[in-house]
Amino acid sequence: MKRPALFCIITLLAAACSNPKATVLEELSSPDGKLKMSFIMTPEGTPEYSLAYGDETVIRPSALGYELRGTVKAEQIGYEGDEVVKTDRLEPYMFNRDFTVESIGRSGLDETWKPVWGEEDHIRNHYNELSVDLLHKSGKRMTIRFRLFDDGLGFRYEFPQQKEMTYFVIKEELTEFTLGGDYTAWWIPGDYDTQEYEYMKTKVSEIGPVFDRELVGNSSQTPFNRWGVQTALLMKTESGLLVTIHEAACVDYATMHLLMDPKELTFTSWLTPSADGFKGHMQTPRTSPWRTVQVAPDGPSMLASRLVLNLNEPCAYEDVSWIHPVKYMGVWWEMISGAGEWSYTWDAPNITLGKFDYAAAKPHGRHSANNANVRKYIDFAAANGFDAVLVEGWNIGWEDWANCGKDYVFDFVTPYPDFDIKALNAYAHSKGIKLVMHHETSSSVRNYERHMEAAYSLMNKYGYDAVKSGYVGDIVTPGDHHYSQFMNNHYLYAVTEAAKHHIMVNAHEATRPTGLCRTYPNLIGNESARGTEYQAFGGTKPPHVAILPFTRLNGGPMDFTPGIFEQDLKAWCGRDSYVNATICNQLGLYLTMYSPLQMAADTPEHYSEHLDAFQFIKDVAVDWSESRYLAAEPGEYIVAARKAKKTGRWFCGGVTGDDARDFTVSLDFLDTGRYEATVYQDAPDAHYKTNPKAYTITKQTVTASDSLEVHMAPGGGFAISFRKL
Repeated sequence: MKRPALFCIITLLAAACSNPKATVLEELSSPDGKLKMSFIMTPEGTPEYSLAYGDETVIRPSALGYELRGTVKAEQIGYEGDEVVKTDRLEPYMFNRDFTVESIGRSGLDETWKPVWGEEDHIRNHYNELSVDLLHKSGKRMTIRFRLFDDGLGFRYEFPQQKEMTYFVIKEELTEFTLGGDYTAWWIPGDYDTQEYEYMKTKVSEIGPVFDRELVGNSSQTPFNRWGVQTALLMKTESGLLVTIHEAACVDYATMHLLMDPKELTFTSWLTPSADGFKGHMQTPRTSPWRTVQVAPDGPSMLASRLVLNLNEPCAYEDVSWIHPVKYMGVWWEMISGAGEWSYTWDAPNITLGKFDYAAAKPHGRHSANNANVRKYIDFAAANGFDAVLVEGWNIGWEDWANCGKDYVFDFVTPYPDFDIKALNAYAHSKGIKLVMHHETSSSVRNYERHMEAAYSLMNKYGYDAVKSGYVGDIVTPGDHHYSQFMNNHYLYAVTEAAKHHIMVNAHEATRPTGLCRTYPNLIGNESARGTEYQAFGGTKPPHVAILPFTRLNGGPMDFTPGIFEQDLKAWCGRDSYVNATICNQLGLYLTMYSPLQMAADTPEHYSEHLDAFQFIKDVAVDWSESRYLAAEPGEYIVAARKAKKTGRWFCGGVTGDDARDFTVSLDFLDTGRYEATVYQDAPDAHYKTNPKAYTITKQTVTASDSLEVHMAPGGGFAISFRKL
């Protein structure tokens, strides 16, 4: 319900504002009353907001608005010699001041919706809403819509269709998040092209001086400022509140980073630029993504937040029967680790598709996607109850692909001579296994889109219903970036085109998720962070897996690819790298690192050496009706319990960072009755560096009134499966 601002202005304490003459016009409370947001207007006509949790200020008054490109006016056209020279003048257009309030509306919603897959089978969407209609002195209109949940705030900009504002270009989004103090933050460097970093833990005022420590190499990397960070940004206040800044429903818009002003303790939104240097090309009616500030009193509450999903639109598909969770293995880790190759031959320094004769080329003998090796994975997956096998490197072109700027790199339909696609699909189907297609685009987006229909049709022909896509290397369009408006539109285009073919998408190196999997649930997985592959590139420190569920997984599941049982890669295949995790840590990840697409990433040979521990990976579900976070502290530990959707069977698991930990796990999440608990935990002398394969497996009878004592070694973890007696 909307009413004229004249009747709704409530003048409160001016001390609440950074500008002593600013006026609090409206307050909005969360349904439980713990969170309170204030909407403020300054004398200059700048809209602001603030956010408090009880008596604690979380976000001080923070400005809202944009800087637009303005009108392009030709100043002069002349000549320099024979060259025509045109000088343009861009008039700046500040769309963050000179506003008046036209009307204010209030509403709310309390509903429950069912995800196609997820951590639970129903999600409550409960918020109070405030909408503020603003009139700019130019006659242009904009609405700012706020939704306040018990677990945080979401707000967005809305541009109605209007004669005064049809097309416009974003120079900068000027949304501010002015913190209530010098919070402790878990952050990764702001970068237009990659999120594959380990997290730093510092005060927000200390980001700049240590920024360079995290700039490890990547095939595509564009940091933009020493004070820039990426979302989801996790912080902790002095009182212990956890605060996360992120975004939801990023559609036809650039991905948001944050730029810190250490003097003011203010983060300002920093959008990924397009190739022309501007941040967005817009046409009304339009909305921005939601900007989110989640607030929780502790780790388990933050991990249980579904605010980002709730701010996305409901499922766009009428029929979702073809979308299903997947537990898979893959011809992948042996190439990542250096034991095999994606390519087929070393006969040519470069390849032109359609002109190179692979049949006449001499194979180098290290190509992993060959018929015999793929059958081995199919056999092992089928024998152990898996759904699918991913095969990378099956298609021609891998000899000459990464960061070479080629447009026509792959055709996504032509297999190598030693990969019989028809026979292997028939063999897999005979064993109850589906193959997962792999489409590495090498960031040649135009090439992928020109071949997409043929590639998806080939998948339909052979019974593939899931694809892992990749975007390794610099975007081939010069000057563009992985997280630009254009690229975000491409990623969603691939998902919606795949849906027409009933294909599920798992995109790697794409932009970070913002909850779009609610609307498009065939977006069944993403990478968009530093995953297990980096354990083969020099290793990743143990705290990483106790941070990712708070940050990267805030917007959607991650294809983290857990389950590595052989830690010493040098002893296995000669690669000088080490997996910094115990076997039980890898088991615990299946509970703490949620995804409906879960991989057992190691090789059949390594699993065969530890079949007793591998039993947990066989048993654990990937789709849940209920999830409970029992204990969690960022970078230190996470313990979660989940109930399988199909069977009603409970599982529990945990991971720890650098330190050993002993937990007493209450089993009050169990239903009534007696259960056999199979406990997989680190042995007393286990350690991720010195003794990672030391574990114990015990069984005991328990009920919901019992508890279990579990041990986690440094870099370790535990896992428990429950079977009702």
